[in-house]
Amino acid sequence: MNLSGKKIVITGAFGALGAAVSAVVRKAGANVACIDFADAAKGPANSDYVVIGGVDLGTPAAAATAIGTAAEKLGGLDGLVNIAGGFRWETVADGDIATWDFMYNVNVRTAVNATRAALPKLKHQGGRVLNIGAGGAVKAGMGMGAYAASKAGIAKLTEALAEELKDSGVTVNAILPSIIDTPVNRADMPKAEFDRWVKPEQIADLIVFLLSDKSTAITGALIPISGRV
Repeated sequence: MNLSGKKIVITGAFGALGAAVSAVVRKAGANVACIDFADAAKGPANSDYVVIGGVDLGTPAAAATAIGTAAEKLGGLDGLVNIAGGFRWETVADGDIATWDFMYNVNVRTAVNATRAALPKLKHQGGRVLNIGAGGAVKAGMGMGAYAASKAGIAKLTEALAEELKDSGVTVNAILPSIIDTPVNRADMPKAEFDRWVKPEQIADLIVFLLSDKSTAITGALIPISGRV
């Protein structure tokens, strides 16, 4: 799939999934800007990418500045991939209500703020918004209340924004992974069958398709990618 000349911003780009997506999207020919809360030193080390670190996307002004800087350095904007987010496991009975606020902030507010900042640039030429949801948004397991609720928010954000933008040429879709095969997940679940999990590169391949000109008829979709979980 060819993304030659496309200008793509990826948030949460320094983590395991974000790094894989950035590399695959770049390999497909796109120019990529990587944004993350972590320091820029933890981002890609080569000059193939625009790297912007230390960004709190939960703050509207910070998101607007980062997206604006990325678009300026890329020379425009064709797509936004919202990967920034986090996970917490705790039961409702024994957990902390602050976790619900935290999950909403890192999983929903980051996507809303980044998207709002990107839309004026995307609307001028069509474009793509891709959100990373979670299979847990459809069926949550024990200890996943706050996380799954926030990812359900991503699902509804995706559907509502797709309806809002359907006549603008901008498409909005979400990917709902099951367990992603990352070093952190392997450490947390050392007895699991890792080969059943979804690889970051498999998610990246789907993202490349959804960023491409082949996906113009797809919007408002919540696409599961579950491996063999």
